[in-house]
Amino acid sequence: MHSRHKTRPVDVGGVIIGGDAPIVVQSMTSTDTADAIRTAAQVVELANAGSELVRITVNNEASAAAVPEIRERMAKMGCETPLVGDFHFNGHKLLAKYPECAEALAKYRINPGNVGRGKKRDEQFAQMIEFACRYDKPVRIGVNWGSLDQQILAEKLDENAARPEPKALSEVTHEALIESALSSARKAEALGLGGDRIVLSCKMSGVQDLVAVYQALAAQCDYALHLGLTEAGMGSKGIVASTAALSILLQQGIGDTIRISLTPEPGGDRSQEVVVAQQILQALELRAFTPAVVSCPGCGRTTSDYFQRLASEIQDYLRRQMPQWRKRYAGVESMSVAVMGCVVNGPGESKQADIGISLPGTGERPVAPVYIDGEKDVTLKGETIAADFQAIIERYVEQRYGGKGTV
Repeated sequence: MHSRHKTRPVDVGGVIIGGDAPIVVQSMTSTDTADAIRTAAQVVELANAGSELVRITVNNEASAAAVPEIRERMAKMGCETPLVGDFHFNGHKLLAKYPECAEALAKYRINPGNVGRGKKRDEQFAQMIEFACRYDKPVRIGVNWGSLDQQILAEKLDENAARPEPKALSEVTHEALIESALSSARKAEALGLGGDRIVLSCKMSGVQDLVAVYQALAAQCDYALHLGLTEAGMGSKGIVASTAALSILLQQGIGDTIRISLTPEPGGDRSQEVVVAQQILQALELRAFTPAVVSCPGCGRTTSDYFQRLASEIQDYLRRQMPQWRKRYAGVESMSVAVMGCVVNGPGESKQADIGISLPGTGERPVAPVYIDGEKDVTLKGETIAADFQAIIERYVEQRYGGKGTV
């Protein structure tokens, strides 16, 4: 693994992005922000899933007016997760008219391509930065493939056309994205916003495009960087594409905070994007969030679906417990649990895990040995194997991690 790209740390409501701080997981609500009750509930849901920052849309007066109430409702539910305001087109007006909103937010997100046209663009961008300075808020300058500053792109295209050997359109577009981000950051600093109050992002929807842009961006600045594959898509497509892009960059030490922009299934769980972000960081051994469950894929030796069901139940159980375990048992997120389906690799993998169970495969004796810290502890039998194993995990967590609480 390459060393971490050195960036300036940015304090976002007590959460540090960049510097030597751990890579931060963030997410975004999908509720109408004007509905303070539903929005606060979704923020808390995302925070409980592990989102360390949550972004909310602030697109009209009703949503801006609701932000202080959202903050209050979160506090009543015991949630202090910093809120990031996502502004487009009219953010300068909303921050001016609703100072309570400007104060309640921990960070502002500005897209240079969506702050205005011509002379108004510079004026309105300046107003946004002035509000950030007034309320001492950091800013993410977020450039997106789909909303790139057209003036910068046009200038880059004209320059390219005049070259003896013009570059490919994709390369010119990459340059325009980077220039939009860096020139906006320079303007923000000229207006009084410190470099340690700026986070940059240049989001693309293609894996190779994203990798190329961030590699170039990281080489040209020391601003904290937000990673995300924009419009990643639904289901496995979105997960795989996001994982492919972010893993390359993170392995190269690029990126200080990440968001996985998944399109949820109708009625789906919004917190899935948080889980995927955590799993990427955990798989790369950059951070640990939830005890890892090791389980085999199944084969002809595991014709029953019992071990699959148990692996799923244990994984869900561990994730449900983490909001409380995180407070009570420091280090528990690094625990490993094995749920194996037959005798071939079962005992070996179970011994390697902190705690593991080797379930009987097809035709094997109906017993399930449990291994703790590499040693066989007990053999489970009968209809209560799942409940018995869960109880063993609970005892193990208490015995190993008890007394190490963080609060």
